Amino acid sequence: MEKQYDKLYGLIGYPLGHSFSQNYFNQKFEAENIDAHYVNFEIPDIGDLMEVISENSNLCGLNVTIPYKEQVIPYLDEIDENAAKIGAVNVIKFIRSKNSLKFKGYNSDIIGFCDSISPLLTPTRKKALVLGTGGAAKAVVQGLINLGIEPKYVTRTKREGMLTYGDLTSEIMNEYKIIINTTPLGMYPHVEECPNIPYQYLTPEHLCYDLLYNPDVTLFMKRASEHGAEVKNGLEMLLLQAFASWNIWNEKIAL
Repeated sequence: MEKQYDKLYGLIGYPLGHSFSQNYFNQKFEAENIDAHYVNFEIPDIGDLMEVISENSNLCGLNVTIPYKEQVIPYLDEIDENAAKIGAVNVIKFIRSKNSLKFKGYNSDIIGFCDSISPLLTPTRKKALVLGTGGAAKAVVQGLINLGIEPKYVTRTKREGMLTYGDLTSEIMNEYKIIINTTPLGMYPHVEECPNIPYQYLTPEHLCYDLLYNPDVTLFMKRASEHGAEVKNGLEMLLLQAFASWNIWNEKIAL
């Protein structure tokens, strides 16, 4: 007979292969003797969310991954200010009272990113180029704004208010001392790929931050460090956003 846990947490998405969250939280629960369990809910349609909730009365919180970070929003009663600005939710807090259950959405990616990059900010690092325009890029851009850093998207095709890779002159590279890769370029197994930026203009004043963490040192990071730039991968951000999820579920942040 399967053990019944006091509290259940989980991840919704589709498809769900290897889950960092499942391993992270179940190891945490075991190490800290917390009577809780974390499971993956692979749902082919966001409409299946309410069925998951109704079938698991001890469910206390969810993480949300692709493709539901935006689709889940109409199911929520409330949404955190940062998540609203980004337009994406990856943490759902269950707020239970005597006769009701409400759902509030957050984005812990922004918390993990800000906590990770903050120690690396210097007086010369006031502007950032954000490579990519997807959901992760939106979280990064909002995080930079919150930190007082001026962000600029870089995209492959010309779009209003954004730079293209072809626009990255020595002057632009000198102006923007932070470069953040939010694209999948360089992720295992495609380790010989990297964003097409003019690496020759990088200096020791530059910070090149890659949201990827597999491999540990991406080609983007390797080429940047060859010109003296400070580099960092996304593993700490991944850990910090998971930690933030736990704090959100357990009311250890201002709600």
